[in-house]
Amino acid sequence: MSKFEVKNSEGKKASEVELAEGVFGIKPNAQIMHHIVTLQQACWRQGTQSAKTRGEVSGGGKKPWRQKGTGRARQGSIRSPQWRHGGVVFAPKPRSYAKQMNNKEVKLAMRSALSAKVRDAELVLVDDYGFEKPSTKAAVALLKALGLEGKRLTIIVREDDMNAYLSFRNIPRTFIITPDEANTYDLVNNAALLMPADVAMHFGEVLA
Repeated sequence: MSKFEVKNSEGKKASEVELAEGVFGIKPNAQIMHHIVTLQQACWRQGTQSAKTRGEVSGGGKKPWRQKGTGRARQGSIRSPQWRHGGVVFAPKPRSYAKQMNNKEVKLAMRSALSAKVRDAELVLVDDYGFEKPSTKAAVALLKALGLEGKRLTIIVREDDMNAYLSFRNIPRTFIITPDEANTYDLVNNAALLMPADVAMHFGEVLA
């Protein structure tokens, strides 16, 4: 276990928390992180692209001119790919790009991402967001006190902390997720990662 500083709403040290060494202190595996992020992005593709082949384009049932004697190249249909408004060769069709991910690899990638954030001093823990009511102004003040103002952030909020979600959601360059929604891409696609200390301890338990 390793000690990590926890800050309060004023940006000052409030306490220390012990984080699981096997989750926040391993050597980041860049290869597995890249692999999982690539798979995630493939799964997010809609795969709705579609074009018609020559057999699906309407018209073209009649031979445009006779086979011989015209001096022109022989043609069988005005819907062949070489014709304007003709079909598409090897036309793309709707498909799924989803790929299966090994659960052990997913967890290793997330452990690597969290450890990389600790190594690069891009992980910030707070004792509590402390919003009594939704307030973007208070959220901006909190980020300023933590030295995170203007940065591209991933902010993790508890599922039941609606005040925090509503306070952060209108701030530019911030992406808000719950612990259950956390994934490798969202953990690394930012300049800093902000979360409550108890959420970090939760990750230490489920990813160990």
